[in-house]
Amino acid sequence: MKLVIVSGRSGSGKSTALHVLEDLGYYCIDNLPIGLLLPLADEALITEETRLEKIAVSIDARNLSTGIDQFSDITNQFKHRNFDMDVIYLDALDQTLLKRFSATRRKHPLTNDSISLKEAIDAEKALLSPISSAADLIVDTSDMTMYQLRDLIKDRVAGKSGQDMALLFQSFGFKHGVPIDADFVFDVRCLPNPYWDQSLRAFTGKDKPVQDFLEQQPETGEMLGDIVSYLNKWLPQFANSNRSYLTIGIGCTGGQHRSVYISERLGEIFKSLQPNVQVRHKELPAQPDSDH
Repeated sequence: MKLVIVSGRSGSGKSTALHVLEDLGYYCIDNLPIGLLLPLADEALITEETRLEKIAVSIDARNLSTGIDQFSDITNQFKHRNFDMDVIYLDALDQTLLKRFSATRRKHPLTNDSISLKEAIDAEKALLSPISSAADLIVDTSDMTMYQLRDLIKDRVAGKSGQDMALLFQSFGFKHGVPIDADFVFDVRCLPNPYWDQSLRAFTGKDKPVQDFLEQQPETGEMLGDIVSYLNKWLPQFANSNRSYLTIGIGCTGGQHRSVYISERLGEIFKSLQPNVQVRHKELPAQPDSDH
């Protein structure tokens, strides 16, 4: 039996994530009080004929704070039940959340006559910290469209079978900031930079001219080999400690060439070794999953 708990700050995309799971056959409940999680689980398991195989619930700041404080204790009790549980926490940068609320003119659940929108966004982060600290997967939706988030939830969460670890290689540009949802970050800025070749500047690491350039550099193969060796050694240890998701950031200066190429190659290598491997390029707007 599968249970997915979706949480996160208001405006981060929880409703979109829950709609994706509903489309994929999950029995979905929006804003479930935390105290009802265990009764829901017991009801779902009540009989073989009527039990629910896939459940998704969203939990947000509308819960009582006392319930959120008990989140870890309650979810620990699922270890003694026949549930495969994942806790997914969505978030975005403060300025992104502010823009989203301003654009939609929605009221934040924590605002009132004495609490501004900015203060509510800050307070919500603290309120939900017991959930974010227990999350199996944290997703930064700051630069995602609704369609990119839908694809990510579909591929990483709904596409994960059993206890398999879902692995995401994400290229990014350091000049845009390190992704807040990265578990590991590898810096590939020391590799020769195709950006300085005028004929290669307009291409990305997904294009053959850039790939040919980087493959001619001995440092590229050495860097790739070292990252693969490190991950081959340590990924089993994370899997043994019940980690369900790992996001591995690969960064170069602008997130167009070197990091894209290395992420693509790592994706190819690890897709041959395990079932749920995704590649995403944070700075390539044309491709939701696909440096200088």
